[in-house]
Amino acid sequence: MRRRLLALVCVSASLLGGCGLLPDSGTERRTVTVWLMQHSASQEFLDRFTEEFEREHPGLDVDIRVQEWTGIGAKVQKALDTDRTDGPDVIEVGNTQVTQYAEGDGLLDLTLESMRDWGRDAWLPGLAEPGRWGSQQYGIPWYAANRVVIYRKDLFREAGVSAPPKTRDDWLDLTEQLDTGGNQGIYLAGQDWYTLAGFIWEEGGELARERDGVWRGTLDSAAALRGMDFYRRLQALGDGPVDADEEHPPQAGVFARGRIAQIVAVPGTAQAIVKENPDLKGELGYFPVPGRTAGRPGAVFTGGSDLVVPANTDAKEGAVEVVAALTGARWNTELARTMNYVPNKAALADAVAEEEGVAAMAAGAARGRATPSTPQWGAVEADNPIKEYMTKVLTGSDPATEAARAARRITEALAFD
Repeated sequence: MRRRLLALVCVSASLLGGCGLLPDSGTERRTVTVWLMQHSASQEFLDRFTEEFEREHPGLDVDIRVQEWTGIGAKVQKALDTDRTDGPDVIEVGNTQVTQYAEGDGLLDLTLESMRDWGRDAWLPGLAEPGRWGSQQYGIPWYAANRVVIYRKDLFREAGVSAPPKTRDDWLDLTEQLDTGGNQGIYLAGQDWYTLAGFIWEEGGELARERDGVWRGTLDSAAALRGMDFYRRLQALGDGPVDADEEHPPQAGVFARGRIAQIVAVPGTAQAIVKENPDLKGELGYFPVPGRTAGRPGAVFTGGSDLVVPANTDAKEGAVEVVAALTGARWNTELARTMNYVPNKAALADAVAEEEGVAAMAAGAARGRATPSTPQWGAVEADNPIKEYMTKVLTGSDPATEAARAARRITEALAFD
């Protein structure tokens, strides 16, 4: 049918002096190739988006290719570095990965679009900030996920606890009340540094700071030390291992098998808990990580994804249209409802209000943060001095001394180029 229509157009155009695939004729279609990550969106969502987008954009076809997370960094970098063949025009990347791709001029600067049309000032900071390199916006927030407190309602009832805590001080008191009679008030592994980061940010501290183009570790600041002290006090109200992180062993399994009142995890962890212990179905509740003051959740690490456009794309306009649609209010809220994510703007949080765990996550996401926005941060995590620092403090070493040592190691890693 398309060929027949094209022929008719050519015949008509020949009467006016010639025919071709004229840009304004409406017959030339462009394909936008989109790389999205495995499990980020359901196939039903992707099919529906593709169908409706193509109907609303008659000159564009969307080719969505699902990628696996394993080895994706090298694959994305190769796509950014090579000449155009059949490469992607839009790529989903982890929010903390944007700067490493932007550093080599591999991404399209989307600052003007984000400021003019996409409401950049309203984005969740934990997605927007790591999407910037310098003053330019390269990563456009797509969806977010962050930790909440998952708790056992039955153990709360047994301890006479009728409501979640309103502040961090309340949280400590409540957890101590729960830590009796053979129960653990909380299971918090000693090297859960993402949770620690939230406590540090809540105190006004940072993992590292940039000044005059130079990054330095700042775990030894007074604010960061207060965050570590809160972690120490909370972690002591349970039997979490001091020399391992939350995945060694996986805390979902530990929680499912033991009489543990609370863990800090993403809401989706509840599915694994109930699968292992079906008796807990209906007994799990959620609340945002408490902050220092009532009525405001605590700062948390925000994970999630941004969408980027390679600088070498040959379908810039189409790529921008796809990004605008996927990150716009309509499809962003559809994705959040479908996948139990947090939408990219706090104003869209009502879309997930009916899901208790996701609603708690969305409340915390409003104060979400991400790791320092520098391509070298990956070198810090590769040989993570924060984990060793936490274990040292939890086993009785002087916090100030260990914080200074860890801060120096972070500074050294960030200076590596």
